[in-house]
Amino acid sequence: MTTTPALPAGSPDFAIPYRSSVLAAISLLLTGAIFGFFYAYSVSVMWGLDASDSSSAIAAMQGINRVVRNAAFAPAFFGAPLLLLLTAGSALRAGRRGASAAFALAALAYLMGAFLPTYFVNIPMNQALASLATPAESGEASLAWHAYSDPWTLWNHIRTAASGVALLAAGSGILLLGRRP
Repeated sequence: MTTTPALPAGSPDFAIPYRSSVLAAISLLLTGAIFGFFYAYSVSVMWGLDASDSSSAIAAMQGINRVVRNAAFAPAFFGAPLLLLLTAGSALRAGRRGASAAFALAALAYLMGAFLPTYFVNIPMNQALASLATPAESGEASLAWHAYSDPWTLWNHIRTAASGVALLAAGSGILLLGRRP
């Protein structure tokens, strides 16, 4: 267990164990990055594609889906839940139960509301879109695009909200981490 030395009289009652603080900072950064990723799709990317010609939207989303799994995306998507759980464990070992609970809640919110829906909803939809030959007729292309875009966007809003909850919980965890046990 990490112990914090006694502070002189009159010192602020705020000190964060070093290991926990490093993990917490990385957790917050990765959780913020993945929240921002999902948020950008919810408030700009999908709106822009929906405002485009459906054939172009299909081709653009197929292109995005081909390149989105990359070394810049992976740390936020895969690293956020791992670091949140590691931070929860470190905070618990440091005697910061409230902080530990907040980081564990952040991990749970992200895993259940963003990570799992990505695997079980959005990725299968992306794979189905990848195999679609873009319809030549604009009406058919519009039907195909909206059959994909409407549910995909709804599920992305869910991922965004869950990631936002995770980010708020991680921020709360940092505040609680600074409180002396």
